[in-house]
Amino acid sequence: MLSNCRLLVTGANGFVGKNLIVRLKELSNVSVATFVRGDDAVRLPELVAQADAVVHLAGENRPADEAAFAQINTGLTSALCQAIQQEVISRGRHVPLVLASSTQVERDNAYGRSKLAAEEAVQALTKETGNPCVIFRLPGVFGKWCKPNYNSVVATFCYNIARDLPIQINDPLASLRLVYVDDVIAAFLAALQAPVRECVQAQVTPEYTITLGELAKQIRAFGDCRSTLMAERVGTGFVRALYATYVSYLPNEKFSYQVTQHADPRGVFVEMLKTHDSGQFSYFTAHPGITRGGHYHHTKTEKFLVIKGEALFRFRHLLTDELVELRINGNAPQVVDTIPGWTHDITNVGSDEMVVMLWANENFDREKPDTVANKV
Repeated sequence: MLSNCRLLVTGANGFVGKNLIVRLKELSNVSVATFVRGDDAVRLPELVAQADAVVHLAGENRPADEAAFAQINTGLTSALCQAIQQEVISRGRHVPLVLASSTQVERDNAYGRSKLAAEEAVQALTKETGNPCVIFRLPGVFGKWCKPNYNSVVATFCYNIARDLPIQINDPLASLRLVYVDDVIAAFLAALQAPVRECVQAQVTPEYTITLGELAKQIRAFGDCRSTLMAERVGTGFVRALYATYVSYLPNEKFSYQVTQHADPRGVFVEMLKTHDSGQFSYFTAHPGITRGGHYHHTKTEKFLVIKGEALFRFRHLLTDELVELRINGNAPQVVDTIPGWTHDITNVGSDEMVVMLWANENFDREKPDTVANKV
C-alpha cells in the first residue's frame, strides 16, 4: 500500500512524529500531509479526503489542565474518526488508520481514561464502516529527538548525563517498559503495508524491561567509555538502541574527545577503543628505517593493517627458526596476522612515515602482558 501513497500524520512535530516523517521521506512515491499542534480540527475532513491512510500520533500527556486530556486525546480522535466515516459514506472509500495509544489505558487516571476513550472511538469506526484500523498500545518510547526533562526518563537521563548534570532516582528498583522509536516506526509501516478490514491491536517488538537504577548505570557507562576507552556491548538489542539514543543527546562540543598519545623517537602509539571480550583497537606510526616489535606471544594474536607507507613484516618460528617475510604497501591494503609462537617485528622500509592500524584480541594487561622480547 505504501507505493504511490498519500499519508496524513497527526502530531507530526512530536517525538515519534519527527522520526516517522524522516523515515517516510526516505520512501519513494510517498507524500505526506501533516496536522500539528495549533491546527484547527475543522481541517480534518479536507486532509482525510486527500489521504490514502492516516497515522494518528497527536495527543496530550502533560497539560496544565486535565480537561485537555479529554479534549485532545479523545476529542481530536473522535473528530478524525468522523472525518474518515464521512469519507466512507460519501465516497465509499476506506482510509486505514493507525492509532498510537498507550499502556496507560490499563490505569485509572485522567490520561489513561482519555486514551481508552480514543481507542473506543476507533473501534466504533471499524464496527460501523469496516474501516481498517490498528491500535498500538505503546509503553515508554525512547530514541533520538525525544524532549528531555519532560515525560521521558530515558531522554532526561541521556541529556543530563551527557552534560554532567545530576539526575534524580527516587526508586532505583522501579521497573520501566520500553520500546525503541525505530522499532515503533517499523511496526507502523508494516501495519500500513497490509491493512485488513477490522480493528486490531498490535504490539511493537522487541519490548524491553529495565530498572531505573540499571538504566542510569548503563548510560553512565557510555559516558565513561571516553576516559576508560572500554566500550559497552553496543552491537545488538537494548544496549545498541540505548547507546544510539545517548549519543544523540551529546552537545555539539562533545562530538569529539581526546585520547592519550604515547610518543617516543620511533613514532607514536595511540589506543582508541577497548572491548569487554573482543580485544582493543589502536594505531601506531614509525619513521623511515624504524623497526617496532621484536617480541612473541604465547596466546595473544593481533591484526595489522598498513594504512600509509611501506612495511616489512618479519617472523621467526621459536622452535625451528623458520623465517617468513612480507612486504606490505598501504596502497594495496592487506591484513597481517601475528601468530603465537613466532617472534615478529615490523620495519618502515619506505621514505615516508608509516601508519599502521592494530587490533589485538585481548586488552593489554601490564601484569600479564603475554609479550616476550625476542629478536627476529
